[in-house]
Amino acid sequence: MILVFGSTGQVAQELRRRLPDATFLSRDQADLSDPAACAAAIMAHDATAVINAAAWTAVDKAETEEPAATVVNGDAPAAMARACADKGIPFVHISTDYVFDGTGTRPWRPEDPTNPIGAYGRSKLRGEEGVAAAGGVHAILRTSWVFSAHGANFVKTMLRLADRGALNVVADQVGGPTAAADIAETCIAMARGLTRDTSGIYHLSGGPDVSWADFAREIFAQAGCHVTVTDIPSSAYPTPAKRPANSRMDCSALATFGLTRPDWRTGLTDVLKDLEVAR
Repeated sequence: MILVFGSTGQVAQELRRRLPDATFLSRDQADLSDPAACAAAIMAHDATAVINAAAWTAVDKAETEEPAATVVNGDAPAAMARACADKGIPFVHISTDYVFDGTGTRPWRPEDPTNPIGAYGRSKLRGEEGVAAAGGVHAILRTSWVFSAHGANFVKTMLRLADRGALNVVADQVGGPTAAADIAETCIAMARGLTRDTSGIYHLSGGPDVSWADFAREIFAQAGCHVTVTDIPSSAYPTPAKRPANSRMDCSALATFGLTRPDWRTGLTDVLKDLEVAR
């Protein structure tokens, strides 16, 4: 039995589709603001592996509430990892491209030096460090630009704004949109296939790399929406937290689990079908 932290998030809902026999812990059952309670939940269940699909994902809010974000994204995963190490079961933890500073144009490799430029990235990096330090069998899966038919995400925002007919979208941030379904499937493969020899950090993002503006254009094209997208720089759309300009990720290590980098355009087609807005 796989134990999953999270029940309503984008990845958690995709995990539910694929793991009917898994146990999903909601915030009421395991609040990540209480790391000890998360560890206790693991000790109380007879799980064969644990996937952490819960996190503080409010990037801008983290700038003013960094201590709280750090507990959820940093201390709680570390506590989970220690509990898994004590029980001798694999732990899969989802992280982010925000642990990098976004410089350059080369895809980030798992072994590249980290240098987060904001509170959210710092909180997620602390989680990575805690998971690795626990010493158990683990996978840290860094991903980016998550989208699905669930919750709030870029795809659903673009569809909601499509009736405007014209939109300005940031074009100087480049990365790989990633379907939550692909993240879920990767987490499951890792939970079932991890060994001590394959423990470590992995990257997963959809290909090919695009700007947010080009991502928007593909959304509208597939949805059959006639929207004019105008490229703008990040400076024209200021946010409390600075976003990495380069979120390209080297996903070649996925081959360890017999996986390849997914095509986000296929994932987008599936999401639009779920939302019943496909052309």
